[in-house]
Amino acid sequence: MSARTATTSTAVAALLAGCVLLPATRAQAEGHEPGPVVLAHRGASAYAPENTLAAVDAAARLGIAWVENDVQLTRDGVPVVVHDTSLRRTTDAEEVYPGRAPWAVEDFTAAEIAELDAGSWFGERFTGAGVPTLTQYLRRVERNRQNLLLEIKSPETYPGIERETLRVLRAEGWLDRAHVTHRLVVQSFGAESVKTVHARRPDVVTGFLGTPSPADLPSYAAFTDQINPSYTTIDAGYVAAVQKLKGAHGRPLRVNTWTVNDAAKAAEVAGFGVDGVITDTPDVVRDATR
Repeated sequence: MSARTATTSTAVAALLAGCVLLPATRAQAEGHEPGPVVLAHRGASAYAPENTLAAVDAAARLGIAWVENDVQLTRDGVPVVVHDTSLRRTTDAEEVYPGRAPWAVEDFTAAEIAELDAGSWFGERFTGAGVPTLTQYLRRVERNRQNLLLEIKSPETYPGIERETLRVLRAEGWLDRAHVTHRLVVQSFGAESVKTVHARRPDVVTGFLGTPSPADLPSYAAFTDQINPSYTTIDAGYVAAVQKLKGAHGRPLRVNTWTVNDAAKAAEVAGFGVDGVITDTPDVVRDATR
């Protein structure tokens, strides 16, 4: 994905023009609109630096109700929103903290990470954008009346991350009935992590990131509500095999596929019958699948 094309530059300019944030409707939240639900991957990350508050706002300005993020823990146990286990690619950590290679998230305190610039790598206009804490991120999503697909990242690296993530969600009001019914999904590549979330909060909708074999799907259905695979690993038959099973909450398992960024591929996976598409370019996918 390139964020420097003329098309993207035009889109960024439009996003920064002060558009009114659009509320998430019940139809958007529940997937009752035509076509698959569109989920903005790390926010609208084709148009703003990934996993920043600017990317959340970019998705809102496009009218996208769902955003996806990644959560890790700092050295002092604070959940922060960042994708890589190293801070090097998307922040100036190497410059600010020389000599602390490999600049792993787990080696820095929340206060140290708060000093970093997570925006200038993407473009000068985003200079000063920070790595948000999960608390800050939730407040922005709530302000925008959006919904959240939250990924617990690398849970094997962070013992207790499920507990801490749920603690913050609870403190910010995201574990009430309205949120857990319509506005929140917690997912992970780690099956044990998903099981832990389900055991601690059986009311929370969960997703497993990956493509389990059809024979193994019933065992996943016992603790999750979604099977969320890479688009490169699925076809219509696989999607149908997932959806014919009922998940942990007694409803058919859903399929959200990732990361689809062009119109042709979006139309193809929509034809497979997927329930959602996770994408860096949510406007492109929305237009291709409606």
